[in-house]
Amino acid sequence: MTVRDVVTPPDRHALYELHRYSPAIRSNGLLFVSGQVGSRADGSPEPELDAQVRLAFQNLNAILAAAGCSFNDVIDVTVFMVDPHTHFERAWAVVAEYWGEAPYPTATAVGVTWLSGFQFEIKVIARLPEGA
Repeated sequence: MTVRDVVTPPDRHALYELHRYSPAIRSNGLLFVSGQVGSRADGSPEPELDAQVRLAFQNLNAILAAAGCSFNDVIDVTVFMVDPHTHFERAWAVVAEYWGEAPYPTATAVGVTWLSGFQFEIKVIARLPEGA
């Protein structure tokens, strides 16, 4: 039986236990990060969209740092948004604050009808640096 190599940020939020999932798993030189939302420590959503997107990236960056990497190591991104017709341009303007310079990771944006009270979620795959 294979044991999962779980990466957990120092300030984990309540959603991991509530919904029974790991923040990230290391495997074969890659880091697979679960979808991150703009959740406060108690698991509740940050109410305002821009702040929710920023908090989602802060939660994501905490996991990446715990694994010894950064957003520069991200190779694939999937973003989920409720009502993308209304929220995409506004959210994407905030995303640019964290995205970095070209070359950019691959990206897929998916419009959804439900994110458990959240409006934005981001999941990534990153290449782990040597020795991480």
